[in-house]
Amino acid sequence: MSIHLTAIVKSKAETVTELRTMLLDMVANSRQEEACIQYDLHESASDYIFIFHEEWKDQAGLDLHNEQPYLVNFVAQADRLTDEIIIHKTEKLA
Repeated sequence: MSIHLTAIVKSKAETVTELRTMLLDMVANSRQEEACIQYDLHESASDYIFIFHEEWKDQAGLDLHNEQPYLVNFVAQADRLTDEIIIHKTEKLA
């Protein structure tokens, strides 16, 4: 069964441009991963919030994704770039 994630990333106002660039790079890299089924990024029009909608083939693929250098780099810089990150692991109902 595939894994669905929704990640909400609230940028600091002063880092929104840098964060946007980094997140778009994550999209490009993540979509190339074998286990990636869906990896979409949305941006709120007014409040520095980015939202990822992700679907992964399985937990092993998600675990491998979490070890990728571009994601490790993002995690290392998250405190500097963001005010908050919330990740929801969900099951698709319909």
